[in-house]
Amino acid sequence: MDNNAPIRVVVAKPGLDGHDRGAKVVARALRDAGMEVIYTGLHQTPEQIVQTAIAEDADAIGMSVLSGAHMTLFAKVLELLKAEDADDIVVFGGGIIPEDDREPLAALGVAQVFTPGATMADIVEWVRANVRRAAV
Repeated sequence: MDNNAPIRVVVAKPGLDGHDRGAKVVARALRDAGMEVIYTGLHQTPEQIVQTAIAEDADAIGMSVLSGAHMTLFAKVLELLKAEDADDIVVFGGGIIPEDDREPLAALGVAQVFTPGATMADIVEWVRANVRRAAV
């Protein structure tokens, strides 16, 4: 891996949830911070998200989940990454995720969960500090 290359992040909006403003704001903040961002658009399946991440040689996947299906969607993405021998891709996310679900998500392998109120600066800084370190 070229540590001088920009961090590549796939920003994904899985499932049937059509509220993508937050995902677009995060995608833009990451891009404005010098990262390469691939925004997948609405209604992506876990399979589509993982295949995009692999095809784009992504360092990370950031998923926005507001539908309440976060446990299922994150678990499936992580399962597919492992099956593709791509579990070095860091998975993080955000959305309406109850406090009680954050520890189980971490146990599954979700590196970080951002909830309403997280600043773009916090998200950018976390990605910078954790994605390259995890990929090295």
